[in-house]
Amino acid sequence: MKLPRLSGEEVVKVLISKFGFRISRQRGDHVVLVKFIDSEKRVTVVPLHKELKPGTLLGVPKLARISREEFLEALKKK
Repeated sequence: MKLPRLSGEEVVKVLISKFGFRISRQRGDHVVLVKFIDSEKRVTVVPLHKELKPGTLLGVPKLARISREEFLEALKKK
């Protein structure tokens, strides 16, 4: 599947609505999102750029330990 062109803001919205993350903090144009699963803390960082590069877009779910397929499927349904 070809990667969609998304802004950082759109990715943040998907992570919050589909995966249950919440915004922990923001510094400059980077937002840190967290999610607690049992006693495990999952953290990912999203730059609030107008358009994320493909490598950055795929790095976000990798940090959050979300599979690429699951993330891309959630993007289709956004």
